[in-house]
Amino acid sequence: MKAAKRKVGKYDLGRTIGEGTFAKVKVAQNTENGTTVAIKVIAKSTILKHQMVDQIKREISIMKIVRHPFIVRLHEVLSSHTKIYIVLELVKGGQLFDKIVNQGRLSENESRHYFQQLIDAVSHCHGKGVYHRDLKPENLLLDSEGNLKVSDFGLSALPQQGVELLHTTCGTPNYVAPEVLSHRGYDGAAADVWSCGVILYVLMAGYLPFDEIDLPTLYNKINAAEFSCPFWFSPAAMSLLHKVLDPNPETRIKIEGIKMEPWFQKSYVPVRPKEVGEVNLDDIRAVFDDIEDTYVNEESGKHDTGPLIMNAFEMITLSQGLNLSALFDRHQDYVKRQTRFVSRQPAKVIISTIEAASESMGLKVHTRNYKTRLVGVSANGASQFAVVLEVYEVAPSLFMVDVRKAAGETLEYHKFYKNFCTKIGHIIWRPKEAMTNTALLRTMTC
Repeated sequence: MKAAKRKVGKYDLGRTIGEGTFAKVKVAQNTENGTTVAIKVIAKSTILKHQMVDQIKREISIMKIVRHPFIVRLHEVLSSHTKIYIVLELVKGGQLFDKIVNQGRLSENESRHYFQQLIDAVSHCHGKGVYHRDLKPENLLLDSEGNLKVSDFGLSALPQQGVELLHTTCGTPNYVAPEVLSHRGYDGAAADVWSCGVILYVLMAGYLPFDEIDLPTLYNKINAAEFSCPFWFSPAAMSLLHKVLDPNPETRIKIEGIKMEPWFQKSYVPVRPKEVGEVNLDDIRAVFDDIEDTYVNEESGKHDTGPLIMNAFEMITLSQGLNLSALFDRHQDYVKRQTRFVSRQPAKVIISTIEAASESMGLKVHTRNYKTRLVGVSANGASQFAVVLEVYEVAPSLFMVDVRKAAGETLEYHKFYKNFCTKIGHIIWRPKEAMTNTALLRTMTC
C-alpha cells in the first residue's frame, strides 16, 4: 500500500526532483488552486550546524525582492518545528545547459534571444542592488514556453551601507571574472556582466572560452582574457564579446551599453516587470526568529522498509508524457543531469552492486533505505562531486533506479554516469523489443 502524502500548509508534498548538499527540492501541489510548485526543504539543524542562517535568509530575501518574468518566482516561505520550506515556481523546461549539450550549440538568433532575456533579468537584479555572482547555464532554467528563468541566488550579494566593493571570491571558475579571482575588491555588476559574456559564448560555440584542466592555467587565461571566437560567429557578435570579456572591469561594457549594441537590439522586445511596491520581509524574519530555540529533530525510520513503490502515473510523469522510451533507452537520455535505468535484479543486489562499483571509482558511499549518496572530489579538485541514486519498485520483480546529480558540474556527471554504467552493465535490463505503453501499464501495480 502506498503511503499517504505528506502535507505542509496547503501543499501536498510529492517526489524529490533535486537534491543538493544542504537541501532537497520536492514537487508539490497547492490544494487550494491545484497549481504545481517546487518546494525547497532545508532542515533547521543543518542551517545551524553549518552556520548558514544569514546566507539562507539572504537568498530568500533576494528572491522576494527580485520579481521578474525571467527570474524563478518565490511564492512564500513556511516553517515547521524542524524545517524551512521555500515555495518556488516550478520550472518544467529543464536547464539551459541540457539544451546546449543536446544541440551542441545554438544558432546566433536563438543565442541572442536567451542573452536578451538574461540581460533583462540581470539588469533588473542590479536595479534592486542585487548581484548574482554565480551566473552559468546550469543556473538558467527554461519554462514550458522556452523562456529563460534565472535561479539559485545562494551566492548573491546585497549592498551594505557605505561599502561599494564586494570581497568574497565565489562562483564557478570558468565563468568568474578576473577581478574576482584577484582577491581584491570588485564591482558585483561588472562581475555579473563578465559571466553573461561567457554564457553567450557557450550558447553560440557549444564550449567554454576558458577551459583548462589545471586551475593555475585556467586563471592565467581568464586574467588575460585569452580566447578566440569560432569562424561562425558574426563580426557584430565577436565585437560585443570582446567588449564584455574585457579583463579590465573599469573599461568593460556595462549593461546599459550592451542594450545599445546593434547586435543586441535585433528583434529585442524588453520586458517590464509589474511594480509590486515596497517589499515586506517581516514574514521571512518571523520564520528565522525561533530557529535557534530548542526543537526536536524529526526521526526517520531506521528499519529496512524496502524500496519505494512507484505507480504507472508517477512513472509517466517522470518520462514527460506517454513516451516511456527514455526510461529504457540509455543512449537517448544519458546527456541529462538526471538519468535512470531499469533492472530485474532484487533490490538488495542492485544496491550492493552500486556500492561496489562506486567504491571501485574512489567514491564515498552512504546508503539508507534503498537510497545511496555517492560523494567524491571534482576532476580539478576544486569542489565536491555528489550523486544520489534511489531504487523504486515499478512492477513485481522490476525496479527503476533514479540517478541524479546532487553537487558538481553537469558535464562531470555525464562522464561519471557513462563510466558507472559500464561497471554495473550486468544488472541493467535492456529489453530486446521495446515495451508498448499499454503493456507496461498493465504490469505495474498502482
